[in-house]
Amino acid sequence: MADVTKTIGLSLGADICWPIAFTEILKRMDLAIPVGGDEVRFEVERMTIDPFDLREPKKYDVVVDRLTHWYHTRREWIKKAVLIDDVYVFNNPWSVQSVEKLSAYAGMIRLGFPIPRTWLVPPHSYEPMDDLEYTLQTYARHFDLGAIGRDLGYPMYIKPYDGGGWRAVSRLEDEGQLRSTYDQSGKLVMTLQEAIEPFDHFVRCIGLGPQTHIVRYDPKAPHHDRYTETRPEEFLSDDDRKVIESTTLIINAFFGWDFNSCEMLHQEGTWYPIDFANPCPDSQVTSTHYHFPWIIEANLRWALFAAATGRTVKRIDWDAFIRKVDPEMTLMERIDILMPVVHERFDTPAFEDFCAEHLSHLHAVTHEWFGTDDARDAVRRKVAAVFPPHEVDEFTELFFSRVQHWRDHNPVEEA
Repeated sequence: MADVTKTIGLSLGADICWPIAFTEILKRMDLAIPVGGDEVRFEVERMTIDPFDLREPKKYDVVVDRLTHWYHTRREWIKKAVLIDDVYVFNNPWSVQSVEKLSAYAGMIRLGFPIPRTWLVPPHSYEPMDDLEYTLQTYARHFDLGAIGRDLGYPMYIKPYDGGGWRAVSRLEDEGQLRSTYDQSGKLVMTLQEAIEPFDHFVRCIGLGPQTHIVRYDPKAPHHDRYTETRPEEFLSDDDRKVIESTTLIINAFFGWDFNSCEMLHQEGTWYPIDFANPCPDSQVTSTHYHFPWIIEANLRWALFAAATGRTVKRIDWDAFIRKVDPEMTLMERIDILMPVVHERFDTPAFEDFCAEHLSHLHAVTHEWFGTDDARDAVRRKVAAVFPPHEVDEFTELFFSRVQHWRDHNPVEEA
């Protein structure tokens, strides 16, 4: 039996707290897993930004990516590593690069999900470039923005067709606001989307591999209070949970996203997906707090499974989903026929068996670590990076106390 070490690379941007938790909990687990006659151990390394040779030797087996949605140098390294070295990465980098909000809406409309009515409008202004003037004079047509507004109805939302983080998102009450906001949108390509109002629930469902976690979300609260501590069983039926979790996993499997979040609104018995092209969801304790330990556990499970089993990035296969659905199907019928495809894409049975056999102690280790001074220090380091000095103590205690609430609600079961 040979000793084999699998290396998990962390591709990081402004991440502080979660890489600390991920690394320290993995160390405490002290894993040695038998795989194919070998004993597999794991190490974690934070990736640096360097020039690279296309034929350089493989260094990582799995990459947890938090950077390539905006940093192109790392994106190109990851694409090279997938193509040449069979490195597994969260998420498919070609999908992250090419699928923005608008095409994500289109994909789910094709599968028959209740996406709110959406228009795309040309940008208000343009970056000068060769042939632009001729193109616009020849083919661009004046359009009646007010007529589009009347077609969708008010209130509505205007937002860029791509990106995230609530950038340039506005709620519009009337045609005057629509015209003034569009006039100020500059070179951004904007979408107009009908508002699902009134609604009685707003949720954000996090998907990580075949794992899901539902959060009741409050978009009107300060940033640090938007992820509420309300647990799903307090406000959702079993059917609600099935729709939310299945929708999230279908979206992720369809687009090749391992780690993504899906926002949904509930109105008169229907769950409307409104924003779900988020393949680098918020993972910081300063916003997720109570839910932060779940994100760490789920990251570890999926990374360790992918590394130990030699998982490789699968090609996007939209037809595997599209050919399953029929226009006459109800939403539940669509979900029931698509979920087996999802589980095949994520190797769900093998993942569950792996976790049961090799990672049964993960929750106990996670639960213990999040009660330590080291965990408190990791929280403080993130707080100090984003809050003014006079608020560091207050918010460190706030977020750490919410993590303790998670520990209270998720105790370690007796053996």
